[in-house]
Amino acid sequence: MILCDASPLIALVVPNQREQHLLCATTLAKMRETLITTWACFGEAMHLVGAKRRFDRQLVLWEYVDRGILEIHELTGQDIQRTQALMRQYSSTPMDLGDATLVVAAETLGIHRVFTLDPDFYVYQIHGKTPFEVIPSLR
Repeated sequence: MILCDASPLIALVVPNQREQHLLCATTLAKMRETLITTWACFGEAMHLVGAKRRFDRQLVLWEYVDRGILEIHELTGQDIQRTQALMRQYSSTPMDLGDATLVVAAETLGIHRVFTLDPDFYVYQIHGKTPFEVIPSLR
């Protein structure tokens, strides 16, 4: 499994930024593993796509879930406490809710690869010591 941030989901379904859309579409086409995200990231993507009045594109996001391309990881009460602690720890970056839930999912599921366009994932660390492998590489 590969963690999936909101940014590639948005780029995949709203191709107004052609370069990001092509990068994410090409990357997704090469992946053989299921993507996993959190409700916070999925909600962020839905909100931002919806803000562009693109309900048809929101349906594409739902299709990713329906077709098993994207799974949604459920957070536990302990995960939520860890999310808050991470947001406090990375407050100078700052870390948003979606990013914090992905770090928690990485810690819980033992995943170190993340599909994102967000360079902050070069700063975040799993359990405070393991760097993420960012896909596609932004460096």
